[in-house]
Amino acid sequence: MTLWTAAEAAAATGGRAQGDWQAHGVSIDTRTIQPGDLFVALAAARDGHDFVAQALEKGAAAAMVSRIPEGVASDAPLLIVPDVLRALEDLGRAGRARTQARVIAITGSVGKTSTKDMARTALAGQGNIHAAEASYNNHWGVPLTLARMPADTDFAIIEIGMNHPGEIAPLSRLTRPHVAMITTVAAAHLEAFGALEGIAHEKGAIFEGLQPVGHAIIPEDLPVTQILRDCADRAGAVVIGFGEHGMARPLRTDVADDVLACRARITGDSVGFTLATTGRHFAMNAVGVLAALAAAGADLAQAAAALSAWQPPAGRGAVEDLAGIRLIDDAYNANPTSLAAGLATLVGLEGQRHVAILGDMLELGPDEDRMHRDIADDPAMAKVDLVHAAGPRMRHLYDALPPARRGLWAEQAADLAGQVQQLVAPGDVVLVKGSKSSRISLVVQALRAGAAQEKG
Repeated sequence: MTLWTAAEAAAATGGRAQGDWQAHGVSIDTRTIQPGDLFVALAAARDGHDFVAQALEKGAAAAMVSRIPEGVASDAPLLIVPDVLRALEDLGRAGRARTQARVIAITGSVGKTSTKDMARTALAGQGNIHAAEASYNNHWGVPLTLARMPADTDFAIIEIGMNHPGEIAPLSRLTRPHVAMITTVAAAHLEAFGALEGIAHEKGAIFEGLQPVGHAIIPEDLPVTQILRDCADRAGAVVIGFGEHGMARPLRTDVADDVLACRARITGDSVGFTLATTGRHFAMNAVGVLAALAAAGADLAQAAAALSAWQPPAGRGAVEDLAGIRLIDDAYNANPTSLAAGLATLVGLEGQRHVAILGDMLELGPDEDRMHRDIADDPAMAKVDLVHAAGPRMRHLYDALPPARRGLWAEQAADLAGQVQQLVAPGDVVLVKGSKSSRISLVVQALRAGAAQEKG
């Protein structure tokens, strides 16, 4: 199906099209580009113009550029624009304008991607669904997702993230959601915001782009819930709180055979659902998702039933069996809130020992040492038998633990990964968690490699 014609893309961006081409997709990466895609030559770590010739050789329908790159024919199929990033934003804006889709935007300090994937799974069978790939939630990821949206989309789920103040509002105004959901507000990116209240105001900016009489789905029971509610009220939104005391709330959550069996009340309706995880925090996110989907006009009962097909994304809490151990791979990111949730999941699983392998939590600001040390007082940590740690920040937690529960500590995650045989034993349940830049995922890779070697 044609996504953009040359004329449509030129009209959307104010650019000049060369050739009468048709694009079936939009790509920014020649490693994953498909024949028929419009290649967008963004300037990031590398200038995308350096890859235009390669994109065309791989079958790209055309390339969006600000100049004709060296080695590319002057009559090649191109869309020439003054500024490629601005043109991508314009293409996304046009993609959003031409569809009648009900649009749901999701942000939060923890759980954006898993919640977005939950919403996509829950909408199965309810029309044409479009959602962001991976964690495409930034200044280029959001317009790229909108530019990829087919005109006949029925429901769209857009993930919106931030690292610094002022990033969410423009992306929300570009997205123009009918429903905006905040998963939670936690101590993430504190270096840029200074306090939890600053993060809450930034997250609440997602409501600035809401369509008239849009719905705001906000977490109850937080110290900053009122800030979120005030942001939603200023936007004229219909507010639905989810949490233990929300209009949308869990009624029961039971664990059996590595599955959560849940019942929830969603603004007056009682529904049951199951999740293929033992992480109870996922159940709360599911309650928020169901509230958001109901507000967007989806069939609530059908969405609840479809949730059983959802799986935690890689690196975000998925549980797998590896040569006698059970691994919780939660190595994609970490802050104190998500680490507490990960520890609760760990100790909720049966095993001979509960082992945590932890990397530094980053971007926490001047109180980062205390925040790491305070994890020693988390209720779930008292049930963890052994803690291995990597990184100078996580050393503060390591030193705060009783000596009998200290495993190995290393300056870098790679050093722990090199000692993987000493970290775990058959029968262990193991949580691996840390910020992505801590590279604690190297331990996950080493555990999997060891398991594969044993099978071989």
